[in-house]
Amino acid sequence: MQLKHSGPGIASFVTSILSGIALFITFIVAGTLETTTPGGMDENSMEAVLVGLMIIFMMLVCLVSLGLGIGGLVQKERQKIFAILGTIFSSLIILGTVGLMILGISMS
Repeated sequence: MQLKHSGPGIASFVTSILSGIALFITFIVAGTLETTTPGGMDENSMEAVLVGLMIIFMMLVCLVSLGLGIGGLVQKERQKIFAILGTIFSSLIILGTVGLMILGISMS
């Protein structure tokens, strides 16, 4: 008998991939704004606020993805591959983003 895939695991996998792509694009936009603006991006500008809000929102989506992955891991009699991948990807995205933020703060 073939086990079905875990629904929360699939949701975790998909949301972790999408939030990772969105965060990557957000960091590219932030870098572009920083380098193309004379004197750097103004921290009080609307663009800086929107970039910050996007990063916070995607981090929250990653936390939800992590929770879904853990939920998929504890389901009995379900395949867990997507739950494992979603948990790993969302954990790496969260750790990587926090690391980039700490690196950015220490460089300024």
